[in-house]
Amino acid sequence: MKDTITKIDLAQFTGTENWYRHSIARNVLYTDGIQYLAEKAGAYWLIDEIAFNQLQPSLRNQEFQVWKLSVDLEKTTAVLTCEDGNYKNLFTKKISYTDFPLDEVRIFFTNNVILLPSEY
Repeated sequence: MKDTITKIDLAQFTGTENWYRHSIARNVLYTDGIQYLAEKAGAYWLIDEIAFNQLQPSLRNQEFQVWKLSVDLEKTTAVLTCEDGNYKNLFTKKISYTDFPLDEVRIFFTNNVILLPSEY
């Protein structure tokens, strides 16, 4: 069930009190902010994309990653990208349909933890 979510909602997360373990990629953890994003935006699939793509050779040894989901709200399509933190593109995936409610979201991945930039 999706609720309304805003970028301001996400910016309120600074640090985390709880750690959530990915159900399949057991070495991947995520924070309260990511849990909130997944729950409110119906975006557990986004956690899966980040966790499962860690097996990609271009990502496997990257200590710090910046994931960005750019959504065309009118066309209900998106592009998911991953950079190394120095604007070097490591991964791109076109998503033919999404009902993700924000036009863009940035997520960090470091030390096997998925987190919001404000939680870093």
